[in-house]
Amino acid sequence: MRIMVALAILAVISVILYYSCGRQIHNAIVETATKARQEHSQNAADVTYSVPQYTGMEIPQWKSTSTSQIIEHEGYTVSYNGATKIPDWVAYELTREETKGTEKRSNKFKPDPASRYRCATDADYYKSGYDKGHMAPAGDMKWSSTVMLESFYYTNVAPQAPKLNRGAWKKLEENIRKWAGRDSAIVVVCGPVTDGSTKEIGPNEVLVPRAFYKVITAPYIKNPRAIGFIFPNENYSGRLETYAVSVDSVERITGMDFFTQYPDSIEEKIEKSNDYEAWL
Repeated sequence: MRIMVALAILAVISVILYYSCGRQIHNAIVETATKARQEHSQNAADVTYSVPQYTGMEIPQWKSTSTSQIIEHEGYTVSYNGATKIPDWVAYELTREETKGTEKRSNKFKPDPASRYRCATDADYYKSGYDKGHMAPAGDMKWSSTVMLESFYYTNVAPQAPKLNRGAWKKLEENIRKWAGRDSAIVVVCGPVTDGSTKEIGPNEVLVPRAFYKVITAPYIKNPRAIGFIFPNENYSGRLETYAVSVDSVERITGMDFFTQYPDSIEEKIEKSNDYEAWL
């Protein structure tokens, strides 16, 4: 009996120590991450050092469909639509440290193993006249071999006009990396605008969006800012600022609600702005 009691006491002590150590480790990770976020922001002119916790800031509020599947990858989160064979939206946060990655581009597109729906294939894009347009770009995923491979899943891709993909869309991707380096981190949500879209490509009938949107915010600076962009899916590429709109405008077009973790007073203020110059 004494042995059983002793074993029971040891078991209880072990459980207490396990959770105590686990909590200490968790707190240490949070403390380290917060310190790193502060250090990343040292070079920002308008930085704040009381860094708010915006976990999940990138995930929008929206009305999902019966064919939508949320997939959480290491590098990004995607709502993939099994009916259209393209994402509803893709969201991620890009930090300053992540922009310093050196992982080489994969260039091997493949179906997403986490998707319960059929994905597009190379055959769908072959001679279609459209590029395989990344939503979360490979250039933002150089910080890990895993996330680089994830960026080439077809759940992260949609048919994109070549001049758009290689022009203004690419320029915005490059700017976001620059802004993440300056402002500590940038939160990104992007995807297709499919209302009224009827054109499809390939044997899997992949829907061709009529436009693309991207909304971004810099949440870790003293005066957070946000801006949106709408790009017609056509073979021309004007100056990037001509595509700039307010986040409110993108919300009206998409029916989505972005950056809801901000206090209402901040969200309402920054989502009205389409001041591209403020980002330069």
